[in-house]
Amino acid sequence: MFKHIALPLLLVPAALLGGCGTYNGGVESIHQPVVQRTDYALDLAAAGDSLAPGESERLGGWLRAMRPGYGDRISVDDGAGGVTGRAEVAAEANRFGLMLADNAPVTAGTITPGTVRVVMTRMTASVPSCPDFSRTYQPDYQASTTSNFGCATNKNLAAMIANPADLVRGEPGSGTADPFQINKSIKALREAAPSGGGGTTVKAEGAGGSK
Repeated sequence: MFKHIALPLLLVPAALLGGCGTYNGGVESIHQPVVQRTDYALDLAAAGDSLAPGESERLGGWLRAMRPGYGDRISVDDGAGGVTGRAEVAAEANRFGLMLADNAPVTAGTITPGTVRVVMTRMTASVPSCPDFSRTYQPDYQASTTSNFGCATNKNLAAMIANPADLVRGEPGSGTADPFQINKSIKALREAAPSGGGGTTVKAEGAGGSK
């Protein structure tokens, strides 16, 4: 009778410990990449439909300090369709291998008449909930994996993704294909000589030495 009473008493603390921390009971980890977007703005003086003298140099210095790269978007907002200074901004963006976006995002504050606002949009991906060692993995009576499950995979994904925006909307891909390029690849595969067809020496080594 002592055994029947002691066993539940021993299991209660273990069950309480197993229920603490983050529950990660699904096949897909609850730790997923979070994409954050930040808009950086620079107001430049305009002269007619172009930038004022010296503003292109100021824009170039600002872009060098921001170090734009793949995935960043650069746009122009002049409050009237984004035409003013567009050629000069596009020329500076091309220095970093970026094309000027068609539309500018909404930013805080009004654009002063006679100025042009250049906006650089940057997205970053991270998994802020990792690492997570809040749950005791053994024993666990709620069918949960370790609370840190999925952290390594998704943190690496967030670190390696070239354009974090792809984690949100993906890339549609091209709607057309080049048949010549496809046939060229298939032809190269079919005409390739089989590996091991010659010029390969195979050595077998045993207890008595090489043969």
